[in-house]
Amino acid sequence: MSTSDDATTTTEVGNYFIANYPPFSFWTGEHVAALEERLDGPAPGTPLGVYVHLPFCRQRCDFCYFKVYTDRNAKEIRRYLAAVLAEAEAAAARPYLAGRAPRFVYFGGGTPSYLSVAQLETLFDGLRARFPFDAAEEITFECEPGTLQEAKLEWLRGAGVTRLSLGVESFSPELLERNNRAHRAKEIHVAYAAARRLGFPQINVDLIAGMVGETDATWERSVEETIALRPESVTIYQMEVPYNTTLSARAGDGGDVPVADWETKRRWTDEAFRALEGAGYSIGSAYTAKVDDGVRFLYRDALWTGADLLGLGVSSFSHLGGIHAQNEHRIEPYVDRAEAGGLPVLRALPLSDEERLIREFVLQLKLGVLETAPFAEKFGVDVAERFAAPLAAHAAAGRLRVEDGRIALSRDGLLRVDSLLPDFFLEEHRGARYA
Repeated sequence: MSTSDDATTTTEVGNYFIANYPPFSFWTGEHVAALEERLDGPAPGTPLGVYVHLPFCRQRCDFCYFKVYTDRNAKEIRRYLAAVLAEAEAAAARPYLAGRAPRFVYFGGGTPSYLSVAQLETLFDGLRARFPFDAAEEITFECEPGTLQEAKLEWLRGAGVTRLSLGVESFSPELLERNNRAHRAKEIHVAYAAARRLGFPQINVDLIAGMVGETDATWERSVEETIALRPESVTIYQMEVPYNTTLSARAGDGGDVPVADWETKRRWTDEAFRALEGAGYSIGSAYTAKVDDGVRFLYRDALWTGADLLGLGVSSFSHLGGIHAQNEHRIEPYVDRAEAGGLPVLRALPLSDEERLIREFVLQLKLGVLETAPFAEKFGVDVAERFAAPLAAHAAAGRLRVEDGRIALSRDGLLRVDSLLPDFFLEEHRGARYA
């Protein structure tokens, strides 16, 4: 839904963050056949990435909307990992994917670091046998600080992880407990110090502006402690309350959500960005700051410019040959289908050339600066003309500038970019439920 008119700043139940286009609610089972046909075609020259979803957690955060499980034993986890490897083997046998070495790999969750070293060895070795990634430029691994014993960190570094992403969210002990985070503030510093000693090339710290109970003081403390650690990159998300969260269930239909309004969350994010800039960081997107120009986030940049992504695991999302796909979204049918062979895809959507253009355009707007020439080369379209009306409206509101072949968002535009993006959607995709 578009909120670019800012008729209300109240945080309501629903999706705010735009992760993809067209909206997920338009993906259907009837399009899975199109994906199967594409995978029987030849491999392209497009870069390939692999995403692996590890859905296990110690407990579920109140704001979490990802597919996670907190009640699985070691036997069930082993079966799940075997299913992921069976899916990888089925994918690697398809002509479109056969022989392609991933340029980047991302282990997300859930809590990937919930797994034991022995389980991680099984997973990494099995994946490398299907999709060799020793030469991958970037291997990202998401972590919850309380699960990071030094031996596990040492194993991850030896396994080639280049980007360790710490789900800190807040340094306030009270906020972590109130929002049902599993880790505690002291564990953040212990895990970070160990990761730094082991020499990970890039450590990212995640923060969330506006967790339940957030105040000016708790937010300032989290920003100050992050800067004191000096990670290579910092990711800041503004708290939203999607439909399938504990918070949304408590609120019910039309209920109050105990989360700060959007103007407050934008102010907090702006304060964090300014503090980070004062400490020598540069702003790399609507959500990220980096300590120097040598810091990259290949997973994001490649995906937003049209790279292929193979998603493995329950509920994982793929983008292959211009077709979106999502796996079975419940663990039991996912495992059953993966064990039976083939790909456990639940729904898909082939994109038209115009939809591919819009997808890459809106995602790259999140970077804050977009060059128009690559779109003309790739799609034969002048995006400044194609989107002239919404660009002019947002320029008049002071949220962006269009000049010299560039579209540059102001800080105000960057802080609210997800509310602007639906204005660039096709008419049939506006106002629809996103997920």
